[in-house]
Amino acid sequence: MINPDHIRIVEALLFASADPLTAQELHERTPQGVDVGACLLELQDHYKLRGVNLNNIDGRWAFRTALDLADALTTEKEVQKKLSRAALETLSIIAYHQPVTRAEIENIRGVATNRGTLDVLVEAGWVKPGRRRETLGRPLTWVTTGSFLDHFALESLMELPGLDELKASGMLDRRPAIDAIPGQQDLFGGGEAGQIETEGVEETEEGTHADDDLDSAYEEDLEE
Repeated sequence: MINPDHIRIVEALLFASADPLTAQELHERTPQGVDVGACLLELQDHYKLRGVNLNNIDGRWAFRTALDLADALTTEKEVQKKLSRAALETLSIIAYHQPVTRAEIENIRGVATNRGTLDVLVEAGWVKPGRRRETLGRPLTWVTTGSFLDHFALESLMELPGLDELKASGMLDRRPAIDAIPGQQDLFGGGEAGQIETEGVEETEEGTHADDDLDSAYEEDLEE
């Protein structure tokens, strides 16, 4: 019969250790005559139906929470982060002008589009790469997704607010819009952009120059 005090010593050593311990390490820290192996098996059997289990992890022993309690121990918290003006402008341009290339987005905004800005929108699930334009260089286009419509409670893109509605809401400067793409108008004439909240999405730092390989990088990601 195993000495109950020996079991308690091994139990205390395992509980107090920050790292898993091998049987040899336990043997070196216990009094002479302690059957470490037998104590470990006894403890493992004792804890098999408890909230914590004694696990053998590649020859090292440690107490771990029971796997079947993982859901009860998991805490999920939704974090709301506001889109930056750059991300909001880019999202709006894609929504109203899709399918639109990065060069067209930059032409409308008047600044280079950093990959980080598109990353935020892709991560949110609101935009995705579209078909390549059948023009010189076959540039990649960008379009909105079904998640974009769902998030903003739209049945279709036809329900996007019009120019007058945007001006009335204060999201668009009342000055005349300028031509951004032949046959279309810029819906973002320099006014203060509104702020849209997105859950669990954080924008990477945006630089002043675009990544020349942005489109090809996204294509490689898609192929993988």
